[in-house]
Amino acid sequence: MIIKNDTQRENLIEAGRRLGNLLEDLRGKVVSGISTEELDDFAESTIRDSGDEPAFLGYTPEGSTRAYPATLCVSINEEIVHGIPNESPTYLKEGDIVGLDLGLTHKGIIVDAAITVAVGIPSEKTKKLLYATQNALTAGIAAALPGNHIGDIGYAIQKEIIDAGFSVVKLLGGHGVGERVHEEPFVPNFGRRGAGEELFEGMVLALEPISSEGKNSILLAPDGYTYRTKDGSRSAHFEHTILIEKDGPLVVTQP
Repeated sequence: MIIKNDTQRENLIEAGRRLGNLLEDLRGKVVSGISTEELDDFAESTIRDSGDEPAFLGYTPEGSTRAYPATLCVSINEEIVHGIPNESPTYLKEGDIVGLDLGLTHKGIIVDAAITVAVGIPSEKTKKLLYATQNALTAGIAAALPGNHIGDIGYAIQKEIIDAGFSVVKLLGGHGVGERVHEEPFVPNFGRRGAGEELFEGMVLALEPISSEGKNSILLAPDGYTYRTKDGSRSAHFEHTILIEKDGPLVVTQP
């Protein structure tokens, strides 16, 4: 999506505000004993009560054989992304790390964001993984300037994750967003400075660094959606929708 007027910009910002606040509400609900289905139910009811629509529910990505059956993606420990919360609900337990990925549609504009949350008190290694991945998102956003390139974003993300001693999950990444859940361009979480498509004012992108404690090889589960690390290592995922403006990136999904 390319933002072309003030009305689109205002609607995008309001959509992002709503999503950012909802993810923070969900963060507070990530406790031992809650089920993934309960989190999904809360996300859907909150979105609908606000007059918006879940962006993921009923969405069929390219290459998928069925529509996604839930509002929220809940991915636990070695699950990387797109965990289905309501088909085989799981109860969270102390020590888990939980990725929450959510999209909503507000006045025809789609926004997408994700956080990874520890259940209970995280270990030092878990804190380091979450911190590194969140820092990678901050670095990627800072590189999203008009005149820079997709490769600048990927380079910045990759450097933060690798320097912290973790692996970049290379087969998954960010994307354009706004009119559809997934749009061009694809935004890899690795790259070379100055390489790839040039960034320009008005672009709406979802940046989403994804890291692994172990190797970066992944597997797709039989449900057709949930990606897992091949070696069973734990993974973290953070995401913001941003608008590239003249003076730099605006993070619209910031709570």
